[in-house]
Formats: sequence, structure tokens, C-alpha cells
Amino acid sequence: MNSQWPQLLASQVGRTGSVLRDRPTTMEDRAQSSPRLRRAYGSPYLFSVLAWVTILLLFTYPRVSANQPNIIIFLADDLGYADVGFNGCQDIPTPHIDSIAANGVKFTDGYANHPVCSPSRAGLLSGRYQHSFGFENNSGPEEYSAPNFGIPRDVPILAERLKEVGYETAWVGKWHVGFNEGLRPHERGFGYTYGFHAGARTFYPNGPRQNHQMFRNGKPFDGETEYLTDAFARDAMAFIDRSGPEDAPFFLFFSFNAVHLPLEATKKYENRFPDIKDKNRKTYAGMLSALDDAIGGVMSSVRQLQQEDNTLVFFYSDNGGPTPQTTSRNDPLRGYKGQMFEGGIRVPFAMQWPERISAGETYEHPIMGFDVTATALAAAGIALSADDTLDGKDLLPFLDGSDDGLPHSQLFWRAGNQHAARVGNWKLVKPRGQSEMLFDLSQDIGETKDLSKSHPEKLKELQGIYDAWSSQMEEPRWIRQDRRNAEVGGKLKTAASSPSRSDLSQEERLERLFQADRNGDGRLTRREYQGQFFEALDRNGNGVITRREAEAVIKQTSSRSSREATKPSASVPSNAHRESGAA
Repeated sequence: MNSQWPQLLASQVGRTGSVLRDRPTTMEDRAQSSPRLRRAYGSPYLFSVLAWVTILLLFTYPRVSANQPNIIIFLADDLGYADVGFNGCQDIPTPHIDSIAANGVKFTDGYANHPVCSPSRAGLLSGRYQHSFGFENNSGPEEYSAPNFGIPRDVPILAERLKEVGYETAWVGKWHVGFNEGLRPHERGFGYTYGFHAGARTFYPNGPRQNHQMFRNGKPFDGETEYLTDAFARDAMAFIDRSGPEDAPFFLFFSFNAVHLPLEATKKYENRFPDIKDKNRKTYAGMLSALDDAIGGVMSSVRQLQQEDNTLVFFYSDNGGPTPQTTSRNDPLRGYKGQMFEGGIRVPFAMQWPERISAGETYEHPIMGFDVTATALAAAGIALSADDTLDGKDLLPFLDGSDDGLPHSQLFWRAGNQHAARVGNWKLVKPRGQSEMLFDLSQDIGETKDLSKSHPEKLKELQGIYDAWSSQMEEPRWIRQDRRNAEVGGKLKTAASSPSRSDLSQEERLERLFQADRNGDGRLTRREYQGQFFEALDRNGNGVITRREAEAVIKQTSSRSSREATKPSASVPSNAHRESGAA
């Protein structure tokens, strides 16, 4: 792969597809286009030196195996479990996403490492429980973030490991795992980088906020002109287009910010859905369609190089969909982003590698995002030392039948005052402000029947298993920080501090809560609002929240002192309007 292509790409930002095909790609081509290079390259002495250097590099090149696959990770942002065709979506076609499952394997029980964006991505890239290095919370906006926010330098990530053995590496999209020096993508093993470092931004080229800043190879870039998903696809395709069968293998981390808020799509994509009447759902559909097109474009570039058979591809979402805010769907699962119910952590998950994985497979045992890194490293032939262990597992032996066991008998999640554990088909859930719940997922995938009272011994067993795991993890190294924190005493930089209460008015809380009222009838059903405060808001217990009920409860809780309001409580729904999480 030509080391000069990123600079060439920067000058060709307005073009798409094969943006570099008319540029000089070899030393000879460049020499013919430059008198200075022509004179230098024409020197027999210099040519001999270059030849010997090339030979030495070939013998000392750290590549592990000539059969290393290319590796692509497509990571969607806030995509619901039921928002893809291979999980039953009917109103939004996702043919390119579905092709990954059709050409390989879909995972029915694929989990994200965390119910919100940033910690989930840290788990993916490290191959470990992110709690093992104190990465438990989102950062909040970049301008308010803790200075140590990010994956620590002493925790190697996938790109760094692959680069060491000769991979060409690229990241495009959303980063959200480090803002400060030493923690940004161009400093963490990615040879080419293009995107933004924050947790969210507008999908249009340039925005006014600090976290809207785009970066190319670590430097601020303000020349973007395209809808962001299209722009990221353009750069990803250009990276693939510059490769070839004779070149070093490549690793592409395509980290979408779609379909995260804000809901923004171009007419090109929205117009594909004339039958969707809900305005938010139509925009969401357009955003997802753009994401699907982007995956199709990248895979088309791979096929043009005749490299699909030798390319390991992963697709999944960083957490469940935030249904009330975006219309994402997690059916038949309970809950959504930010929660420990299945809808917050079980995600659409697929993988293909035609040389190793049979097409059309379905895998029904639990896996997690950190398995992606473990599988990629194994596929690349990278053996880890005894003191460099991962929590993720190489999935290939379980998929090809060489290992008839399970990748994981236990999986764990922790986010502040909520947690979960899955042990076999049993699942422990500790929601915010509520007692522990117990579910049998083999009989109740929707988590509708709490078995904690009828199976207290099983609840105690799972809580003990979770406690043993949690005791081995580090305490959070920061809390989520934002403008509200700053207004009550400056930036909060340690996890020992507590975030302040929302400064929204009662009316604003009520209106935000009723954004979940999808049919506009002025009432919230359990299907529309799956938040943990449903019972507190449903004062008469009839399974429906009216505006009058919600208004009365919000008014009552708003009258409490600010000191009491900052304490965790099962009956304080002032957070109900935002409990799907942030960023």
C-alpha cells in the first residue's frame, strides 16, 4: 500500500469511490511526474541503495504469515436489535448488512460490552472487560471531559497489535475513547485516520461546537462537504482501493456515528421510504439506509480487489437502540440503550470470512464485543504472552466445530448503580433504584417474568458470581461530565464526585418524557416507555401513564431539596426523560 496516499486523499476530498486512481501510485510514476524525483531516481547508485534497503526490509518485515486475512469492523452506533433484516426488520431494507450474515454467521445472542457507547468501544478495541482498566462511564462533551478519559496507554488496542505485524491500519468515523494527547486514533496504531473524536455531532459537514471538529491524521480538517456517513464511506473505500493482493494486509475500523442522535438524513435517503409516515422513523430509516449503502460500498471495493474470500468482516452495534429518542426497535427484547435489560445490551451481530466460515450459519450461544479483537488477533496469527491475556475469545474454533464447548459460560456488565450477569440461560439484572431481578432467557427472552421471589437460591448464586467478578475490576476512573456539572463547582474530574440534578424545568421534563408517545394519544404504554420509573409514574397501576399522573409525580419530586435530589432513589423520575443514556 502506497504510504503517500493519505496526503493525496486530502487534496481529493470532493471526489468519491476511486478518488485516487488517476494519481501516481509507484515510485516510477512519481518520478516521471517530477523532474527532481526523475533526476534522483535515475541515479544508478541511489537505485542500488534503494534495492538493498528493500531487500533488507523484506527479510526483517514483522509480518507473521503470508496468509493473514484483511480485517474490517463495521460498528454501528445505537442500532436496535430488530433494525436489521436478518433480525426481522420489515420497514427498512438493509441488504448489505444482511449479506454479511448470509455469507457467514449471525449471532442470536451477541452482546455489547456496555449499554452505552464509549465503554462498549473500549471493550471492543482492548479485547477486555473495560472495567479492568477503569473505563466504566461515558465522557460527556469533550470540553467538559476528564483529562484522563480514554483507553490507557499501557492497554494495547487491536490496531496497535496488528500494525506491529505489518498490517496497514485505518480508522474512519467516531472515536469516543480518548480526546487528549496520546489517546487519539492517530496515536493508537492507526496509520490513516479521519473522523471526529467526540461522542456525537451533526451529520452535516461543519458544526459550531468543539466536539464537531473533524480530524484527518490528527490535524483539524474543515474541508468536508458531504453528508457525514457518505464522507466516511468515501474515505473507507479509498483506503481499500489503494490495497491489492500483493500488498500488506489491511485493517479497517469503520466506526459509524449513525444511527446516533441527532436525527438527520438527506432527502436522497429519506425519499426511499414514502410509506413511513412517522417523521422521526422516516429520518431514522434514511440514516440507516445511508449506513447500509456505506457498508455496500466498502464491500464492493473489497470484491473489486478479489479479496472478499480472504477478508474477515464483523458487524455489530455498540449498544441497544434508544427507542424513545430515535424510534429504534429492540423487539422482542425489553428495554433500550442505557439499561441492563436485553434491549440495552443485546445487539445485531454478524461475521463473515468465506475462507473459514460457512455461509448461512446461525450461532445461538452468548458472545460479546471483546470477542471481535480476540478473533481478529487469532486470525492474524498473533500469539499473546501468558501475562497478556484477553477476556474475549477466538470465535473461530466454536464456529468451525473444532471446539464443542462455549466461548463464555458467564458474562458481566456494570454501569454505576446498575449491573447484570448472564450465567447460562439465567440472567441477573440490577436496574437503577430497584431490587435485583432474575430471568430465565431460555423461556423469557423479553424479561417479563421476574423469578427472584420464586428462585431466591438462584438469585443469590448469580449475585455471588457477579460480586466475585466485580471485586476484581477497577473503580471508575471518571464520571460522565457535562455543563450541569460545571455549573455547580467546575469540572468534576474524579469518580468520587456526584453529578448534579438536571436543570430542566418541570414542563421540559414532562415534554421530554412524552417524546416516547409514538401514537400521540397523550398516554404512555409499557411498550412505548420501558423505563425503570414506569411503576412510579403509573400512579393507579393500570399499565398506562397519563400526562396528569406524570405531571403530579414530577411536581412532587421537584419540590425536594437539591441535596436529596442528587441521591440515587427508586422514586425520583426526574431522570426518566434521559434514562436511555447519552452518547
